[in-house]
Amino acid sequence: MVCESGSVKVSEFMKVLKYSHVQHIESTVSGILRPECDQFDAFRAIFPAGTLSGAPKIRAMEIISELETVPRGIYGGGVGYYSWNGDADFAIVIRTLLIKGKKASVQAGAGIVADSDPAYEFRETERKMAAMLAAIGGEN
Repeated sequence: MVCESGSVKVSEFMKVLKYSHVQHIESTVSGILRPECDQFDAFRAIFPAGTLSGAPKIRAMEIISELETVPRGIYGGGVGYYSWNGDADFAIVIRTLLIKGKKASVQAGAGIVADSDPAYEFRETERKMAAMLAAIGGEN
């Protein structure tokens, strides 16, 4: 636990965000770090985000490691900054477009639960990648 007991607050819960190809829900959570913790401890506690790994988190990450044939790289991690005054702001990397030389690779995913329809989840993942593919002139 990295935050003071009772300090964790949800200021926005399940706010709907609409984009060209998909919709997302977003929540804003904040808390006061315990005196012995810093922003690096908070980052380690949060990432990889449970929304992209599953729950219980450690076992879900073990299963992902067993099943996925390619490392996730930055996908599911965080992008942001640490400032000189100790503040930090990070977002979850839920779509990636990595370019190395003349090769580009795209990553996206879908939330899988017990009653998920695999075909629907696959189509959702394709929709999520469509905007990135269109941006580089790839197929949709």
